[in-house]
Formats: sequence, structure tokens, C-alpha cells
Amino acid sequence: MSSVDATGSFDASSPVDARKRVDAIAAFLARNGLGGARRTPLAGDASARRYERVEKPGGGTVILVDTPAPADDLVPFIVIGETLRRLGLSAPEILAAEVEAGLAIQEDFGDDTLSRLLGAGEDPHALYALATDALIALHRDFPPAEATRLGLPRYDAPLFTEQVALLAEVYVPAATGKSPSDAALADFAAAWGRVVPAACDGPQSLLLRDYHVDNVMRLPRPGVRAAGLIDFQNAGLGPVAYDLVSLLEDARRDVPADLAEAMVARYLAAFPGLDAAAFRRSYAVLGAVRHTRIVAVFVRLALQQGKRAYLTHLPRVWRLLEAQLAKPELAPLAEWFARHLPPGTRADFVVPEPD
Repeated sequence: MSSVDATGSFDASSPVDARKRVDAIAAFLARNGLGGARRTPLAGDASARRYERVEKPGGGTVILVDTPAPADDLVPFIVIGETLRRLGLSAPEILAAEVEAGLAIQEDFGDDTLSRLLGAGEDPHALYALATDALIALHRDFPPAEATRLGLPRYDAPLFTEQVALLAEVYVPAATGKSPSDAALADFAAAWGRVVPAACDGPQSLLLRDYHVDNVMRLPRPGVRAAGLIDFQNAGLGPVAYDLVSLLEDARRDVPADLAEAMVARYLAAFPGLDAAAFRRSYAVLGAVRHTRIVAVFVRLALQQGKRAYLTHLPRVWRLLEAQLAKPELAPLAEWFARHLPPGTRADFVVPEPD
């Protein structure tokens, strides 16, 4: 089997290690009755995980998961998936796993992501309503104490403030040609410190963290179980507005304003006791948090890993971010952006090719 270090990750950087990994996967599949099965690689995401669709001898398919960081990736995916299914939601069943090796076989939810269905011309309202209703069910039924029992991370004001620091560390030097001063960095943290805590004061639930139409499948199941949830291994406890703004202010897809507003209203109608004004303020601030980090992540992927495809989405993310910065609750941030990222350094900034 390929080498696995103390954290459970493997090194496949050399041809020898890569060959060992190939052999380890073949042996894992053989131990689970899938030796020699036909395998088809599936498109991945920005992570180092790999997926393959594997044909079962008797018909049907399953998904092979291959991850270099099982302790941070596979273990939480298994644990959180069990919790989601217990709440009556749909997460892939884990059919076999060798966690220390970073390998698993999971239920195949098919190819009908909501994004694919939208591209095929299906009714956007119905698809976004399904995804919104899944969040409603999750936020209604998930007991926050469960996050502590499972040892899940807490998405709170300090963590969000830490995450957005990536913009100052990565994006600002790339866009302006110089690193921000210590005073600018301090002002950046202070500005976020003035807006983020209030956004995290409201109701808390399981925050899936990367909730958008590429990570929700439509399944032939009743009710909210028709929403197949994937890519939730980074979930934790956090403010309920985060996943809804992730869904409706999508970095990769334009969502019509009237549709987004209809889904926010749908969510609020399901929780009549919720302070709607406070929720909308939290939605705006957490949207700015998410967009700020995504801008920095996309540029980092381009500069450090040569993954420039993500740059096509930067103008959209900047539009979304600037729309939130225009709101009164984000005035301290808008002032910082105006001083340190002037015109020419935002949506129209051309990220250079890596050296």
C-alpha cells in the first residue's frame, strides 16, 4: 500500500508512490468485490480529492473516493453524512471505507446536480426551492449540541475574520504590486471586527460551508430527501444565513435577484419567530465574508497552482461583494476597500500568469 504518514495522508508525488497508490486502490476495490470493475474518472473540485464511478458486476454503480487527507476529509464526511441521514436528509451512504488509507466506496447519486438541471432548462424556482427547503429542514431539526458531540469546528466571528485575511495576504499584493502596511492590515481586521460579531449572534445550525447548486443533486425521493447533499466534509456549527447566501450568491452562476429574494422570503416564512431584519443583516455580512475569501482563493489557485479557470468567475464575485459593501451595515469595510483597492484593482484586474 502507498505510504501513509502520521496524519493519515499519503505521498504520491513520485512515480513509485503513484504506482503504489494505483495498486492500493485496486486491492481495496478487489476486497470489496469490485476487482477489475470498469472505472470512470469524475470531474473534481479545487481540493485534492479524486472520484471515480465504478460499475458493479451485477449492475449499478458506486463512487470511489480517494483522498490524501482522510483525517480532515473522509472522517468528517462519514460522521456528518450519518447525522444528515438521521435527520431525514439525503447524504451518500458509505458502503466501505479504509479510513487510514483515505479510500471509500459510497452510494452513487448520479449526475443530476441542480446546476446541470438548470443548464438543461428546468424550472429554476423549483430547483432552488428544493435546495432552500433542505436548509429549512436542517436548521429546524439539527440540535446545535450535536456539533459539540461530534467535535465539529465552530464558524464564529474570529474564524470568519481569520478567513478573510487571505485577501490582504494574497490578493492585495497581486492587484496593487505591494503588500499592505501593518496599519492597513490592522485596519482591515478592525473593520471586519466591527461587522462580523453581530452577524454571528443569531441562531446557529449545521453550516455545510460550500452549499451551492453544484453540490446538491436531485434524487427520485420524496420531499426534502430529493435533495442529495454532497461535499459537506468541512461542515461545522455556524450562523444560519451562511449557507443560504452561499446558495443564492453563487460564485459560479448568476442567480436572478427576484429568484434570490423569493428564496430568502421562503426561508423566513418557515421561521416566523426569526428576526427577519437581523437575518438579512447577517446575510449581507456573511455574503461579504464569503465573497472576499473566494476572490482571494481563486487568485491564489491561479498564481500558485496555475488553475486559471476560476478567474472567469472573478467579475461576478466582485459584483456580489460590491453589492454587499454598498449596504449600511458594511460601511466600515466599504471604506477600507475604497482606500486600499481602488478602481483597476477589482473586477477589471488581470491576474498575471505565474512565473
